Amino acid sequence: MTDNEKKLTQARHRLEEAQARDRVKQRKARTRRLIQEGAVLEKALPQTVSMDLNELEAYLRGLAN
Repeated sequence: MTDNEKKLTQARHRLEEAQARDRVKQRKARTRRLIQEGAVLEKALPQTVSMDLNELEAYLRGLAN
């Protein structure tokens, strides 16, 4: 393997690692946002705390219509 091939391989690995870090960062940001939105929902509509997901979805769809 030549010097240039090694450098190219290293550059690819650095790019893949950076992309993986970005995916993790995006996933964590989404998780945080979903948790915060759920907390706001429970605070604004406390009756939703005791609902399962199907009931919650039906309730919210009913509010939207």
